[in-house]
Amino acid sequence: MSRPINSASQPVRQRKPLIYLVDDQPMLLDLAEMSLQKGGYAIKKFDDPERALEAFRKAKSKPALLVTDYAMGKMNGLELIERCKSVHPELKTVLISGTAGAEIVLSSPVKVDRFMGKPYQPANLADLVRLVLSQEQDGVSH
Repeated sequence: MSRPINSASQPVRQRKPLIYLVDDQPMLLDLAEMSLQKGGYAIKKFDDPERALEAFRKAKSKPALLVTDYAMGKMNGLELIERCKSVHPELKTVLISGTAGAEIVLSSPVKVDRFMGKPYQPANLADLVRLVLSQEQDGVSH
């Protein structure tokens, strides 16, 4: 008599975590993408926060993480985070800024998982993203 094949022994394909990167400066957007490429993530880049929000709302599969700049012309990063979280409250977020300090996150009405100042080292962004994605939903913020 033959035994049933153990399906657990077959490799299971895990989906790569999807990350949205939003920055109105294309060079910094490319730097963030290069910083995260070795992490095995699926990345979507947006140089316009309104386009990022529209894509977020339409997406069937929501990103695991939103990494956004703070100071952008049409909408700031906190507004983008707030609007995305109104659609998907479990969204993890990283706010990056060269114009404002971490105090904007502390006084924000919306939860931001981590803040990073500009300029930053690419390896530091990669480490921060790995940390945020590894945290449980009720993990420590700020």
